[in-house]
Amino acid sequence: MTPTISKIIWFAFMLAWAALRQQPGRHSRRTPVSYSGRDLRERVLMAASFTGLGIVPAVYAITHFPRFADYPYVPALTYLGVLVDAASLWLFYRTHHDLGKNWSVSLDLRERHTLVTTGVYARVRHPMYSAFWLMALAQLLLLPNWIAGPAGLVGFGILFFGRVGREEAMMMRAFGEDYRTYMRRTARVVPWIY
Repeated sequence: MTPTISKIIWFAFMLAWAALRQQPGRHSRRTPVSYSGRDLRERVLMAASFTGLGIVPAVYAITHFPRFADYPYVPALTYLGVLVDAASLWLFYRTHHDLGKNWSVSLDLRERHTLVTTGVYARVRHPMYSAFWLMALAQLLLLPNWIAGPAGLVGFGILFFGRVGREEAMMMRAFGEDYRTYMRRTARVVPWIY
């Protein structure tokens, strides 16, 4: 295992993430949006996440910039990163599968939107966010650079903490007491913890 192989693995997982999102995206677009929260704030949050999980690590993987922030490569971290990224891909796939036509990349409610409380949603309200946290952790493990590695945690953290409260408020408006009951029996992103 080498740092170059670790970067290639990171790229391969990014391509797998993009491929997994294609079919659900086409499928959900067939159902019209009845409410959208895609305002300027949402666009800024999405840009922060994309920068940390996509742009910064891609620049590092391709150009090795910023080289000054490298730290010694530890092969064991790459192996752990592969396991974490594989878990994130599985969870990412399951959330799309369980959401079906309800899925959206942003704060949207679709016509005939339903409250999904089964599958990976039985214990966690936001398993898609859980998958992104795992993806960001895998990036940290795969890219031995003090800027590119943690950029995903920072970028996605900005999106998560800036959006999750608004998303839950939207769901409470849409589903009322059913969503409040669901909130009481589930965690946000880590079962039994948070």
